[in-house]
Amino acid sequence: MESLIELDKALLVFLNSLGDESFDFIWLLITDKKSSIPLYIFLLIYSYKKLSTNDFWKCLLIVALLILFGDQISGLFKDYFQRLRPCHDPEINTYIRIVKKGCGGLYGFFSSHATNTFALATFYYMLLRNYSNYFIFLFAWALIVSYSRIYIGVHFPIDVLFGVCFGILLGYIFSLLPSKKYSNNVR
Repeated sequence: MESLIELDKALLVFLNSLGDESFDFIWLLITDKKSSIPLYIFLLIYSYKKLSTNDFWKCLLIVALLILFGDQISGLFKDYFQRLRPCHDPEINTYIRIVKKGCGGLYGFFSSHATNTFALATFYYMLLRNYSNYFIFLFAWALIVSYSRIYIGVHFPIDVLFGVCFGILLGYIFSLLPSKKYSNNVR
């Protein structure tokens, strides 16, 4: 386990060192939750157009529960494992670029950003994949947001990787919640 943590720290130092000050503002924008609002609005409008009114409201409720559940579980893990974020870890914070002012909470295992973006990407992909092949690009968005957490120095790669895996699992499970298939209720 100790060698895995050392590898994780070395990988963080490497990935974080790939950054450049001239791109920091882009990564800070990407990591900001508000920057994804246009995508969320698009997903809401697209869902509204493709699903029946009843299924749209079910979808909205499921998405709210999905985000709530992902946030709560990642918070419980952070409190249980108490793994310091890289920016709070005195063993490593002098070796990395900490781009974001204000590091966030003390603990970082596992990443809520990675969990929620991959949960949403998986849920919407499962829900809307029959309507368009473009929804696979939601995973590119989720990957970029997740990587931004490493770039700005607030998560270790394992924090992000675990968040990605948990988010995919969560999104898939929540996509199974509706008792009847959405595709039967297309507008």
